[in-house]
Amino acid sequence: MNRLLPAPLLSVALALLWLVLWDDHGLTVWAGAVAVGLAVPVLTARLRPTHPRVRRPWLVARLFVQVTLDATASCLQVARLLLTRRGERIPSGFVRVPLVLRDSHALGTLAVIVSAVPGTALAELAADRSALLLHVFDTHNADELLEHIHRRYERPLQEIFEA
Repeated sequence: MNRLLPAPLLSVALALLWLVLWDDHGLTVWAGAVAVGLAVPVLTARLRPTHPRVRRPWLVARLFVQVTLDATASCLQVARLLLTRRGERIPSGFVRVPLVLRDSHALGTLAVIVSAVPGTALAELAADRSALLLHVFDTHNADELLEHIHRRYERPLQEIFEA
């Protein structure tokens, strides 16, 4: 069973994505969703040599809510800045975020989070995994942003993946 379904959540997510991407939901689209959901995880299993070990799964829901709230607030803040300031008055730039995380799954999740929140974009992960380089839309409060990322995302990810 594990060979046929090596990553059940990935299979479900891919099948749902397939259905969302198609306008028509006839039998062939559903068959394609099942085929993609079953085939892709099997074909890419060797690309995922380790499985994540989630040590505190209840924190995943809390982190998801935090990211959703932060993304909404950030979206409103970016919209406000765009509507009230001229482009040259918004100090965008790069910010180096030192990391404590070392687990590859936690680092990947953090990269997705900072890229999903409006106003920040992942530019680079240091080769030694000690820092992220982010492009930040508004660098006025860079120190505050670093603390925010560490407190709201990195610490929970440490508890979820490394504790």
